[in-house]
Amino acid sequence: MTTIDNAAFDTLLAGRPLMAIFRGLGVDRSVALARRAWELGIDVVELPIQSGDDVEALAAVAEAGRAEGRVVGAGTVVSVRHVEQALAAGAAFTVSPGFDEAVVRASFEAGLPSLPGVATASEVQRAMSLGLTWLKAFPASLLGPAWFGAMAGPFPGARFVATGGMDASNAGEFLARGVRTVAVGSALEDPAQLPALAALLAR
Repeated sequence: MTTIDNAAFDTLLAGRPLMAIFRGLGVDRSVALARRAWELGIDVVELPIQSGDDVEALAAVAEAGRAEGRVVGAGTVVSVRHVEQALAAGAAFTVSPGFDEAVVRASFEAGLPSLPGVATASEVQRAMSLGLTWLKAFPASLLGPAWFGAMAGPFPGARFVATGGMDASNAGEFLARGVRTVAVGSALEDPAQLPALAALLAR
């Protein structure tokens, strides 16, 4: 069987403590918020694809990102069909809420590093046994910061992206617990949170 890895995230997410997620906002709003994120210093953007409109928005943001040297991925990738749509739209990577080996393999074979979601030690172990080192912890706010310390013991090679319920008020605590990247969404639409997010980027 083909060996899988997602070591591309070593470069894609290196030195990038924040990633932006824009869900179901349509083309114009997604592009506008992606530009806001890039101006703030958040280089990596994810757009979940759950409808045809979402795929259209992903394609528009991916095109804008290429022009500025930014990285744009597809989120909520839960089927091989979604992987095909992500590839066609110009995504650079895929993100899933859970761990599905078929989706991970399809994504890897399409040249898109896959970031599958995990929430238990069993899922972390299974993903790492395939060769994956980068994993999405979801829903991170419910798992809590201490979860990451607990996972670091048996899985020192795992690198986590914390997603779900993340904003400027709690992102710092998760980063302090060893999370490599925190994914924020609606926080970028809240002007009150922008200075705090900028401060996290400056650390």
